[in-house]
Amino acid sequence: MELLAALARHSHFARAADECGISQPAFSSRIRNLELDLGAPIVRRGNRFAGFTPEGEIVLRWAHRLIADAEGLRQEIRQARDELSGNLAIGVVPTALSYVANLAGVMRQRHPGLRTQIYSRSAAEISQGVERFELDAGVTYLQSSTPSGFIAQPLFAERYELLAPPDMVPANANTITWAEVAEFPLCLLTRNMMNRRIIDDAFNQAGVTPNVVMETNAFTAALVQVGSGTAATIASDTLADDTMGRAEIVRIPLVDPELTKQIGIVIADRKPLLPSVQALMNALDSSAR
Repeated sequence: MELLAALARHSHFARAADECGISQPAFSSRIRNLELDLGAPIVRRGNRFAGFTPEGEIVLRWAHRLIADAEGLRQEIRQARDELSGNLAIGVVPTALSYVANLAGVMRQRHPGLRTQIYSRSAAEISQGVERFELDAGVTYLQSSTPSGFIAQPLFAERYELLAPPDMVPANANTITWAEVAEFPLCLLTRNMMNRRIIDDAFNQAGVTPNVVMETNAFTAALVQVGSGTAATIASDTLADDTMGRAEIVRIPLVDPELTKQIGIVIADRKPLLPSVQALMNALDSSAR
């Protein structure tokens, strides 16, 4: 099961074998033995890895679940000895990365043996990762209703601000409209990100087309553009808090329309919860009080 998960991550036999610490021939042999045992082809083969068969996708889904259950077993045994340790994989939309990074610090103080792994992902990738047990939890945009198979808990409401070089914005401006911002050279997230779809919808509501000069899947690149004075960007107020103290960046709330979107944590609806996930939920409950 772990071999299949590694192959899914790398889409390459040699790299997957290297991660698992075995030779490529031994790796391929074990996959073939599994296919013989199940009586179905799992992997499409050519000169190189060509993806999973439909039967292989089913096996991979079970593989992730079995690996997660095995990790839960190990964690629960350690927890019985007051030694909670292991891995906690969290997928996070880019606008919430600073929030989760701070939360990881709290988790490390409470459970020094627990290693938190934070992955920047789109909302769709997070949903898929939690469903397939590739991620233990996701911090993402919440839907109006929680899909079947998930548990969701609101964390905070995201609001939107312009981050821009000082010479781009009017002096002493307290707010700025989406229509005004559309004229600025903008560096925004790529269109596969929920944040970008929210921003595009706001511009549509304002009846304008933004002047997008650069797209990125990481806010770090956008902030570099702002800091260099070549472009502005739009960020959540939570993320904008991290730019405070940088004299070369000003932040102004966006209005007309004034948007809020709910950010929350999503986990798989399964019992028992992984001890690491339960520890994460406990930390969130404590911080909310």
